[in-house]
Amino acid sequence: MIIENSTARKEKAIFALAVVLVAIMFSASVLFVESAPQGVIVLYNNTENGSSTPAAAHTAAGGSFTTLVLNVTSQTSKWKAYVGNVSGKLTLDNSNNMTIYDWTLTTVQGEVYVSRNDSVNFTSLACANSTHISSEETALSINSTSDDSINRTFSQKAHKSFVIGGTGVVANSTCYSISTYIGDVSQAASESSVFQEVIMSDGSSVVYVSILEDAKVGFDNSFYDFQMIVPDNPTEVSNTYYFYAELG
Repeated sequence: MIIENSTARKEKAIFALAVVLVAIMFSASVLFVESAPQGVIVLYNNTENGSSTPAAAHTAAGGSFTTLVLNVTSQTSKWKAYVGNVSGKLTLDNSNNMTIYDWTLTTVQGEVYVSRNDSVNFTSLACANSTHISSEETALSINSTSDDSINRTFSQKAHKSFVIGGTGVVANSTCYSISTYIGDVSQAASESSVFQEVIMSDGSSVVYVSILEDAKVGFDNSFYDFQMIVPDNPTEVSNTYYFYAELG
C-alpha cells in the first residue's frame, strides 16, 4: 500500500481547486457572451412631414343660413413613423468583439427594437401590460382616452412568434400589437399580416418591436424591411429614441 504524505495531498487539493476555478471562469465567460439585440449604426435618414390640405371656400349671400358637413384629416402629434431597410451580417464573436467567423446576410429576418431607454435590459423583456402602457402615456403626456392614445392603438393581440436572444421565444399573439398599412390601406389584425409591431417592456422601459420582413411592399408601395410607429410627447419638440436590432 502506498501512503501519500501531507505535501502530496495538499498539492492535489490545490490542483483540484484550480480546476474548479478555471471551470467557473470559463462558465462565466460563456454566460457573458450572449446573443442579444445590439445597437445599430444609422447609415441614412430622411425625415418628412405630411403636406397641408388647401382650405375650402364657400360663398353665401347675406341673410342666408348655411349648414356645412366638414371632413378633415389631421396629422397626429402623438406619433411618429420609422420605415427602412436593414443590412449587416451574422457573426460569432467573443466578449471583446473579436470574430472567429461570420456569415453574409442574404435574407433579412429578426427584429428592430426601439425605446426611449439607451440601455434596455433584454433579458427581462416581456409583453407590456396595461400598467406599463399607462406609465408610458403619463411620461409622454398622452391622454389615455384619446383616440390615438397608446392603449387604444395597441389594443389587440395578433402577431407571429419571434425569438429574442436574451429572453427566448415570444409566443404568437401574446403581446399587444399592430400591423402597419400596406399600399396606403390598413391590414386586418392577423398572425399572417406583414410589418407587425409588438409593444414590450423590460420592467422599467417600454420597447417597440418591429418584426423584420425581407423587402416587402410597404405603406407607400416601396419595398421595406421594417415599418413602425412610436409615440411622441405632443407638448414637447421631440423625444429621442434608441435603435437596436437582432438578425437571424
